[in-house]
Amino acid sequence: MSTGLLVAVAALWGAAAGALLPRAAYRFSAPSGEPWRAACPGGHAVRGWLGPASCRDCEDPGHGHGHGHGPRATPLAVATAAVCAALAAATGTRPEIGVWLLLAPVGVLLTVVDFRVRRLPDPLTLPFAAAALALLGLTALVPEHAGEWTTSLLGSLALGGGYLVLFLINPTGMGFGDVKLALGAGAVLGWYGWPTVLLGTFAGFLLGALYGAALVLARRADRKTAIPFGPFLITGALLGLLAGAYTA
Repeated sequence: MSTGLLVAVAALWGAAAGALLPRAAYRFSAPSGEPWRAACPGGHAVRGWLGPASCRDCEDPGHGHGHGHGPRATPLAVATAAVCAALAAATGTRPEIGVWLLLAPVGVLLTVVDFRVRRLPDPLTLPFAAAALALLGLTALVPEHAGEWTTSLLGSLALGGGYLVLFLINPTGMGFGDVKLALGAGAVLGWYGWPTVLLGTFAGFLLGALYGAALVLARRADRKTAIPFGPFLITGALLGLLAGAYTA
């Protein structure tokens, strides 16, 4: 398969996967300490985790369709398609592209949920790390891969440990969900070596700092205002991964 065809297939996969995320994004977007949402704002049960975030029982008689109560499918589909296409372009036909395409929708979902309620759900962060290590372990057995599983494991432990230290030093500035997410980010970054881990980590902190500074300049926050860091951790990991894949 040519790289161009792979990028097109990856984009289609991302669009399809992203279009299924709104319901999960709505259900996971519960404030910290509260159970995952099991009902729409009208009180009707929400069944399943994949699909649109709309309720047929709240149907608008004048329009004949259900009311939406979560993020729209189109932005999520476009974002996931863009991420998957970029990963395919950087990685090419090497076998680890399968891992990146499977993990990308979860990263988009985590980004949306953390932005909405400043919460990184354990049912997503911990399986993300476990899946990354397990899938990369299998990929390491396939010819023509470009990474090292041992470094992936060490990267997971190093980044998770580093974030744990930051959490213990300043619990109000770093959530424990970020620590769990760092395990998965370290695993994917570590696949391409320590320079990739450092680049992705630095990019995440830089993006978070720039976002916080922009909020302060816009007078929408002050220096003590907590911001969701998960999206920047994920975006930094994506940038590091793209660089690592491209240069591998």
